[in-house]
Amino acid sequence: MAKIIDGKETAKQIKAELKEKISTVSGRKPGLAVIIVGDDKASHYYVGSKQKACSEVGIESFKTELGSQASKEELIKVITSYNQNETVDGILLQLPLPDSLRSMTQEIIDTISADKDVDGLTTFNLGKLVSKSPDAIEPCTPKGCMELLKRYNINPSGKKALVLGRSTLVGKPIALLLNNANATVTMAHSRTENMSTELKEADIIIAAIGQAEFINGDSIKQNAVVIDVGINAIERDGKRVLVGDVEFVSAKNNASFITPVPGGVGPMTVAMLLQNTYELFLKHR
Repeated sequence: MAKIIDGKETAKQIKAELKEKISTVSGRKPGLAVIIVGDDKASHYYVGSKQKACSEVGIESFKTELGSQASKEELIKVITSYNQNETVDGILLQLPLPDSLRSMTQEIIDTISADKDVDGLTTFNLGKLVSKSPDAIEPCTPKGCMELLKRYNINPSGKKALVLGRSTLVGKPIALLLNNANATVTMAHSRTENMSTELKEADIIIAAIGQAEFINGDSIKQNAVVIDVGINAIERDGKRVLVGDVEFVSAKNNASFITPVPGGVGPMTVAMLLQNTYELFLKHR
């Protein structure tokens, strides 16, 4: 039976550590600006949770809301304003953007100052991650995955790691971070052949494909470490429930460690957002 990797409790510990550090800061506190475009309910919920988390640790939060019909120019104007605001250390553009702006997502993200890119998604900072620069800003969700491995004493060095998904948000950066930690990394996706073989050979599995319960316990290697980034809403027994990309009940019988959904990677994403904001604040002092 797998040991549960408790992201909720780990995030709580990280926030307590940050709160203590920030409480000793004299002068202004770290500042995080969040920009949200449109009326997506999930995005507004996530932004609310991030602002609440900022308040809990002593980070000052700023928020700008734009309507779903906002133009690229309007959005960039807001970003530019925060770029120039010396009380703002980190800028987060809540994704996804509305359909009218989605094709321009990277172009818009790249207008965020590199030293305020709190989620590490500008082309400049992704390049630093590729080059293993010591001051690269690591994207929050991948950084959270790595922090869970670290805090549970799971060393990726020399292990075979399988990353399911190749998004810029999670798949590509987590593959780079695992590679930097000396794992042998394979990236799998919808075009991957012999997926079953890849799963059976992986010591560490990072699932980030957005397909509900795509992986079951029989398909993974005995004693594999499973980090489930997916979060999918499905109907079960007449109720709406959240599940990961991994079928948790069966997988925990084969895995040595596994993250639950919810309560696994999700809370760590917010914790790493706070951590990155604090680290950027230290650079700006």
